[in-house]
Amino acid sequence: MIKRVYFQNHKSLNFDFFQNENDFIVEEMPIEFTLKGNFLILKIKKVNLGTWDLIDLISNFLRIDKNEVGYAGLKDKNATTTQYISIPKRYSKDIKKFKHKKVQILETYLHKEKLNIGDLKGNRFKINLKKVDFDTLILIQNCIKNIKKTGMANYFGFQRFGRDIEENIEKAKQLVSGNLHIKDRKLEKMLISAYQSAFFNSWLVKRISLQKDKFKLIDGDVFHDLKKDKFFTSSKITSTLEENFDKKVVSPTGLLPGRKVFKATLKSREIEERFDDSSIYEKGYRRDALVFVKINEIKYNKATQECLIDFILPKGSYATVFIENIANKNFNS
Repeated sequence: MIKRVYFQNHKSLNFDFFQNENDFIVEEMPIEFTLKGNFLILKIKKVNLGTWDLIDLISNFLRIDKNEVGYAGLKDKNATTTQYISIPKRYSKDIKKFKHKKVQILETYLHKEKLNIGDLKGNRFKINLKKVDFDTLILIQNCIKNIKKTGMANYFGFQRFGRDIEENIEKAKQLVSGNLHIKDRKLEKMLISAYQSAFFNSWLVKRISLQKDKFKLIDGDVFHDLKKDKFFTSSKITSTLEENFDKKVVSPTGLLPGRKVFKATLKSREIEERFDDSSIYEKGYRRDALVFVKINEIKYNKATQECLIDFILPKGSYATVFIENIANKNFNS
């Protein structure tokens, strides 16, 4: 798997980072609910339980098809996570009887639609770094200042690719070429998604290598207008575009190859086409090359040498990538 690289030029930092219920806490930031409609939204706090495990528990308890349970995003298993799922309103009474030692239903709301992937504003994380001496703390703080200034390279984290990364990518290549057929549609989509993500990560490594201190914009880049949530291509990088980039109102994007996707042009396309595969039959996407992190708080316990970072990332971005960026080294790559 290609090594993820960052804008940082400091040496790799040494601290301990664990994904567990006490040191990795995630809270989904939901969309606004209509408070009326045919779907019941459940705000759920769960401990060491993945989203698919939760869906299995809920669907089995209610004796409904898993497809009737909606969710906005997948959450890590080895963590304490709060997320929102939806079920049809007709199961409102039944769900009150649900009990599980790892699951707590905190609140419920009515909504007009079933939740779908992406129906969230972002995620808030509270992550504890351990064995952080005072000198390392200063480096962490300086690194976070740089990330806030330059943006965070928006790689897909190692979790995207599964445990057997190389094997999964090879299976995806075989699927795309037609030399492999998998009956499990969910598994097929997961493998293709990993394949698309590998192209994006490789492209992002190349683009970051062009200019180490800041992301270099290139004629023909496809940009994401963060306020209007629309994509546009610029044939020339103007001073106004550079200014909007510095103001964090637009972000350059990279390609996840596939069908019906907006592609770069000119010089930007010359690089992008090296990380494209026109034979991928799943839908393609654009992904922001950079995201901007909101830091709520950094707390340091000198006695225990623990550093707690409370921060918010846009949906689809990885907290582990943020920690990698700070450490300037890959985890489970």
